[in-house]
Order: sequence, then structure tokens, then C-alpha cells
Amino acid sequence: MTGSCHCGAVRIEVPHAPEWLGSCNCSICRKIGSLMAYYPDDGSVRVTGETATYIWGDRMIALHHCPTCACFTHWESTGESYGRIGVSSRLLDGFAVSEGRYLLDGRALEVRYLDNADT
Repeated sequence: MTGSCHCGAVRIEVPHAPEWLGSCNCSICRKIGSLMAYYPDDGSVRVTGETATYIWGDRMIALHHCPTCACFTHWESTGESYGRIGVSSRLLDGFAVSEGRYLLDGRALEVRYLDNADT
């Protein structure tokens, strides 16, 4: 599967459709409206093009975005791997919202609400 930021400068390739999507309530995810697809941190996710990073707080993850159109593309660990990488599902080709459901290539995806506001 592929996707891109709005201007196309950053391209994303993932090995398959996500099993589920994560909607986190931490302070940054609430503000950027993230809806994450998770994949193993094993090199199977490819991001091409230049990204800018935002690192804050405990400095454990880097949030990447396109420096031209500012679309949030993905996050990754800044040190020890968490075993996964998060990709903005909204950038994947075939992503849609219909009648309150999140779809990828017409298939409804489960959304798991992740309570990370205090952790």
C-alpha cells in the first residue's frame, strides 16, 4: 500500500492494510487529530522524501511531517525501539470516512481508543 502527504513530496509505503487504527488522546495526538496505523519497526515501512521532526517532552518519539504542506506523516522512536512505527492512516491511498466509519479500500477498520493522556 502507498500514500503521500498533500503535496506529494513525502511518499509512504506500508506492507499491507493495518489490522486496526489507534486514536490516542495524548496532548499532541488530540491536537493533530492523529489516527495511526501501526507496523513493526523492522524496515517494512518506507518513507521517502524529506521530513521535518518535532520532538518534545520525554523525547522518546519523533513526530515527522512534510516541511512543505505540513501533513503529519508518521512517528518513530528516537532511541530504544518500541517494536512499532506509527503511520498516519489518513495519508494512505484508499482511506475514506463514510457515515462515521473509517474505511481503507472500502473495508471498515476497527478504531481502538488509546488512553495515553496521563502516561
